[in-house]
Amino acid sequence: MVAEIPKTMQAVVYRGVNDLRVETLPVPHIGIGDLLVKVAACGVCPTDIKKIHYGTVPPPRVFGHETAGTIVRVGSRVKGFKVGDRVALHHHVPCLNCHACRHRAFAQCDQYKRTGITAGFEPAGGGYAEYVRVMSFVLPGVVKIPKRNTFVEGAMQEPVNTVLKAVKKLPLLRGDTVLVAGQGPIGLMFTRILALQGANVVASDLLVPRLKLALKWGAKWVVKADEPDFAEKVLKITSNRGLDAAIIAVPSNTAVIQAQQLLRGGGQVLLFAHTKRGDRLEIDPSTICVDEKDIMGSYSSDFTLQKQVASLVFSRKLDVRRLVTHQFHLEHTAKAVELAAKPRPDSLKIVITQ
Repeated sequence: MVAEIPKTMQAVVYRGVNDLRVETLPVPHIGIGDLLVKVAACGVCPTDIKKIHYGTVPPPRVFGHETAGTIVRVGSRVKGFKVGDRVALHHHVPCLNCHACRHRAFAQCDQYKRTGITAGFEPAGGGYAEYVRVMSFVLPGVVKIPKRNTFVEGAMQEPVNTVLKAVKKLPLLRGDTVLVAGQGPIGLMFTRILALQGANVVASDLLVPRLKLALKWGAKWVVKADEPDFAEKVLKITSNRGLDAAIIAVPSNTAVIQAQQLLRGGGQVLLFAHTKRGDRLEIDPSTICVDEKDIMGSYSSDFTLQKQVASLVFSRKLDVRRLVTHQFHLEHTAKAVELAAKPRPDSLKIVITQ
């Protein structure tokens, strides 16, 4: 039985740059096509950290979009879900009909850019709260969590989706050599998924403990990112042929330039962490034109991959539980965000649990 739903709840409200406050808000009302979900777990995402630290969106908002919980109320016109279902949420779902969607550029779809989950104020994910309203247009992205799996595994569906989407953009062949720059939670997921697909992964990071983890997650070689002979080591690994692809999972322009130089002709550099606008990057354009070394990006998720993501996570071929090093209660969300923004050697994925 689901407990009686209260009229108010606790939520962590963004009130300005680096200003997160635990406040009492009304439990969201839902419409006839919506769900009300009691939050059990919500991951701390770098995208939200940047919004909090740089004030790129106006307050007030309740962030948190890597969310899983239990359905406690179902709109009268909702089919396929019931009170008590344990679910992973998906805050962006495209229309599938517009020009962007027809090109599979889902993150550029106007509907996709609308956030479909809220705990109050301007919809912003809402996972840093006790309850969230899941709007009708994002219901196609809701995934039921199997009995044997945890809410944390449910909450990790969204970040895994973003990684799988990015990997699928690369025209890789089995046996290709791929550099993954950065072995935080996202980088380790890239390493594992690439290894599962038959790629030979070169993992780089500044932290030695993360390089050791990368080997356990499927990397064939590891190279410390700040080694003076980094380029020489990578070229030696590839028998001087160069990399087939490189994924930049850290917001480092130096890593981009270095990776592009280490590509073989026809290779690709994929940017995954360069989300802060205004940066400039100096690249010799002839390497793109003559050498056909492509630079591409991947942003956010692709809900059409939900079944594949669920299979990866819930089968534990990609065991995301091993990534979660710290769990904080809702009232300590600010501390969780700070740790995620300034990771320690022993920290990886940070999750808010209730």
